[in-house]
Amino acid sequence: MLNHVRGNWVARLRRFAETSPPGRERCELCGALIGASHQHVLELETRSLLCACQPCSITLAESGRFRLVEPSIEALADFHLSDCEWEAMQLPIDLVFLFLSTPEGGPVALYPGSGGAMESTLSREAWSRLAAANPILETLSPDVEALLINRVRGARGYYRVSIDRCFALVGLIRSQWRGLSGGSQVWEAIAHFFAALDADDHQSGMLAHG
Repeated sequence: MLNHVRGNWVARLRRFAETSPPGRERCELCGALIGASHQHVLELETRSLLCACQPCSITLAESGRFRLVEPSIEALADFHLSDCEWEAMQLPIDLVFLFLSTPEGGPVALYPGSGGAMESTLSREAWSRLAAANPILETLSPDVEALLINRVRGARGYYRVSIDRCFALVGLIRSQWRGLSGGSQVWEAIAHFFAALDADDHQSGMLAHG
């Protein structure tokens, strides 16, 4: 049944798109109307993030091919990563997200760029050292939670976030990138993204202690 639904979701979207009210989103599996605030599921093999209605998200999460993404943000103020340790990881840019991948059987590093998310080599040893210094990494949910690192222009920001936040950043950078260096617009957009992330984390903390 799941394969049948999965195989026909593109056709259903095309059929429903003609009658979709402007500004309204639809479930990418069954075509049902969904609100602006809706659930996402991650297809493990392709790392595709799909918008889903509640019934579809439950069905897909039970299939084993998909994982339900629970929105989360946590700024890690006490995260330990020295400049020397960062350099030793040999990641290409100062903006990256790391997560444990079930299909890969280990850690994966992705960094956003003008062409989307690019994968960089991250050894198990490097991940193990990082996790030893920061035990919170051992509690990340595989595939759907990530460590988002922002060291752009002197920043030292570390966040535990749901993977949808990382993909949102990837999409933002891809849409705002201009020329070879990205242009001033993309760097302003990145700064605004992390400012919003900090604000959301602060609000979540207030609600948790309210």
